[in-house]
Amino acid sequence: MKLEDKIKIAVLALSDKKAKEINCTEIAELTSLADCFLMASATSSTHVKALADEVDFKLGEAGEQPRNIEGRSTDWILLDYGDLIVHVFGKTAREFYDLDKMWSDGKPVDIEKYLAGEEK
Repeated sequence: MKLEDKIKIAVLALSDKKAKEINCTEIAELTSLADCFLMASATSSTHVKALADEVDFKLGEAGEQPRNIEGRSTDWILLDYGDLIVHVFGKTAREFYDLDKMWSDGKPVDIEKYLAGEEK
């Protein structure tokens, strides 16, 4: 599956479950960890788990399985799909780790077209 398709599925899954502050950053030129980080905030630890579960479910329906999932019961769950890493944060963890700032040299990915229902 193409990276753009994974991003779209994950963004829509997060949006459907009312994630906050969804953004995607292309990091391929900065690191070999992944091509993109997709980050979203949740309103509670239960919401963190629900968001991560929904991303995992929707990408699984599309035939994508995570290489790894970290932090299943914490304030931060990471889902590693190889070229895409999805970070689902509680408010405290997002502020503390501040990955948005750490990876600010990356290129922002336009996810608004997915949220608005546009197709590329």
